[in-house]
Amino acid sequence: MAVPLRAALAALLPPAILLPLAGCGDEPAREEAPPVVVRSADAARSEWLGADDRTDPALWLAARAAGHPVPAGDAAVSALKAALDQARPHFIEDERMIANRTAQVIRMIAGAPEPAILISGLTAVAAPTGRRQLYGALCQHYVNLRSAGADHATALDRLRERYAAQGGPDRDENGADDRRPASPPAPR
Repeated sequence: MAVPLRAALAALLPPAILLPLAGCGDEPAREEAPPVVVRSADAARSEWLGADDRTDPALWLAARAAGHPVPAGDAAVSALKAALDQARPHFIEDERMIANRTAQVIRMIAGAPEPAILISGLTAVAAPTGRRQLYGALCQHYVNLRSAGADHATALDRLRERYAAQGGPDRDENGADDRRPASPPAPR
C-alpha cells in the first residue's frame, strides 16, 4: 500500500522543515505583490503608472523626463496635459497608458524628443485616420523606424504615409465623428 506523500515526508524530515510545507498543496504557488501607489514625490523614480495609481500622468511623465519631482504648475506639466488631452480622442488607451508607452519609447531611443513633442507627433499621425488607434502599436512602429536610422521628423512622415492609407470618417478637432447624418430614404 502506498504511503501518502505528507506522511512519508513527516517520517523523514524534522518538524522545523515541515512547518513551512504544511500549507502546501499540489497547486503551484502564486506570488502576488500588492499594488503600489506612486506618490508625486516618487514620480521621477517610478518605472510605470499602475492601473490604480492616482498620480497625474502629465506630472509623472514630466518628472521622469526631468529626473526629479516637478511642481504641478511647471510648464512641462502644462504642455503634457495639453498633449494628452489632444491625444485621448484618437487612441484606445487612456492618458495613463499613453504616458507609460511614451516613457518606454523615450527610454528605448537615444535622442528621443521631449514627451509632449512625441505625443503630439504621434497624435498628428493618428488623427487624420478618423479611427481610434492603438498608441502602443504606433509607438512600436515609431521605435522600429528610429532604430533603422530615421530621425524624429522622418519617422513621423513615414508613419503619416502608412496610416493615411486607412482613411476613415471626417473628424472634428476633438476627434468626434463629424460626418453629416445620411438623409432618410425617400418614401415610395
